[in-house]
Amino acid sequence: MARFSVDGIVGRSVRAMATSRGFRVVGPKVVPAADRFLNKITGGRVLLSRAMMPSLVLTATGRRSGQPRVVPLACLPVDGGLGGWYVVGSNFGRDSHPAWTENLLSEPRAHVSHGQRDVDVTARLLDPVEKEEVWPRLLEIWPAYDDYAEISGREIRVFHLNPDPQA
Repeated sequence: MARFSVDGIVGRSVRAMATSRGFRVVGPKVVPAADRFLNKITGGRVLLSRAMMPSLVLTATGRRSGQPRVVPLACLPVDGGLGGWYVVGSNFGRDSHPAWTENLLSEPRAHVSHGQRDVDVTARLLDPVEKEEVWPRLLEIWPAYDDYAEISGREIRVFHLNPDPQA
């Protein structure tokens, strides 16, 4: 569910802040680190980004290291999370894909913490038709995705994290 209207004053303000050069420089360093720290010390109860949008913590296997890599992400829950989550590899508008997307392409099995729920998932990269269908809903949770796509000059990856039926 949207936290604010994309077209409203808050939506426009958030979009302006999120696409500013300063935020695109500082945001990737500060927001994920703060989210990881808060999530760890509160036992998964707190994510800074959750105040503005639905968020989860993804643990994927590093494609080079083979080690668990933990990253907080904005998400679009499907059926309240029961049908999984959509996540966007915007990388704050940077010109390269975020490492977590490369990790999921290499090893699609991962783990999600969403609220008090922990579940194993399998990640699937959306094809262009699927992405086009879900994109307007993603813009409702974070209006800056369109700007990030334009700024980055690359095709932004969108994944569906599907809960493992065994979980």
